[in-house]
Amino acid sequence: GKAYVREKVCQEYRMLGKENFRTLTIIANSRKYSNGTFEEISHLVREIVSLAETCCADGADPSCYDAGSSALSVKSCSPDSPFPPHPGTAECCTHVGLERKLCLADLRHPPQPVPRYLQPSDRELCQAFRQDPREFADRFLYEYASSYSQAPLPVLLGSTTTFLSMVSTCCISPAPTVCFLKEKLQRKTLSLLTLTSNRGCSRFLAYGKDKVTFSFLSSLAQKVPAASFEDLFPLAQNAAEVFSQCCDSVTEDCMQKKLSEHTAKACATMSARDERFANCCKGKNLMENYFCILALPPAPAPELPEALEPNNKELCGRDGALQAIRSLFELARRHPSLPDAVLAKLYDTSEKIRGECCSAKDPSACLDRKRKRMGAELPPFLEKASQLCGQYTKLNFLDFKKRLRESLTQTVPEASPALLEQLLEQQVSFASTCCPPDAPPLLCASKVQPRL
Repeated sequence: GKAYVREKVCQEYRMLGKENFRTLTIIANSRKYSNGTFEEISHLVREIVSLAETCCADGADPSCYDAGSSALSVKSCSPDSPFPPHPGTAECCTHVGLERKLCLADLRHPPQPVPRYLQPSDRELCQAFRQDPREFADRFLYEYASSYSQAPLPVLLGSTTTFLSMVSTCCISPAPTVCFLKEKLQRKTLSLLTLTSNRGCSRFLAYGKDKVTFSFLSSLAQKVPAASFEDLFPLAQNAAEVFSQCCDSVTEDCMQKKLSEHTAKACATMSARDERFANCCKGKNLMENYFCILALPPAPAPELPEALEPNNKELCGRDGALQAIRSLFELARRHPSLPDAVLAKLYDTSEKIRGECCSAKDPSACLDRKRKRMGAELPPFLEKASQLCGQYTKLNFLDFKKRLRESLTQTVPEASPALLEQLLEQQVSFASTCCPPDAPPLLCASKVQPRL
């Protein structure tokens, strides 16, 4: 392991040069420790760059890197460590040598629920840039990479490099406004790629491949409810495959290439069947088309015949998982306002029931019991979630809050004014966070607690 780690770092250092290696180290560690402060990340970057500079030089002692990285792991384990704290550090520090180093290297913070980077105005950008170009670049790399920590490393590198190039070019330009407009247009594809890949990879990380396939399927079913399972399921599988291949890939164009291919496939399949989809597919820029498809609001549910429920034998058969997904697909297309967090919860519940009942002594009796209970508890829960997100989507925020207050006053007439406000704030918080299509999956999963 030792030589391999040293060779990998030194090869990167020589290939990139000190400044580019430093840039990459800021981005990589800001992604990894997305809750770390700028000062903590800066400490870590200084140490890593210094280690590479000293130990990757020609003629450096072969043991230099190993000794330096060991000293770094000792510093990480000290009580007053200047590096980003992590709950798993203490456990790693019970190990020694290479095992400890590999354990520390494996730590990473959970992603930010919602990207927090807000781009300042062009004037503010230039003001900060002129004050201290290096400090400006470092802070921007840290803020942007920790905000979009799930976007693949090559996407973040491309996006941040072109942004800094735009700022350094336009802030010395005789016509900065025109310059920024032109450069932002050129960066548009990369900006959209960063947003969409961060969103897709966050969901992939939270859900895993099977569940994220269902998440893509239910989203498509709500946008194009007239489309069949046979049309949409392969597209959902293809989308999940893109993120499984590219979220951790260091291949430069993996995400853009695969996502563009997926968009072309989706457009070819769906344009003839849905006018809104066709409108999104008219542009020449495939990333813009994909972003347009993602942003499509759910369509009203059409008149559909009653869905056929899979029987007990089918649910526990070889294609049981597919039968369960098909059943949830039918539910999603009939409830366009159900948010992803609720559908994801139903997916978990469905998998749990199949796991429990299909391995029981009497699978049919177990499934019948669960069906009976779900039949009683599910409809009011779905109705409440659909109504909440439906109103949130259709109304402006003030009208939504007013309507919700009136509804709560009627449904909980015995509530005190303080309790009423508390219930109102809870529901408003859920709606504003979890009804939008780009809702943070882990945060919203914790907010959906039906007794199913």
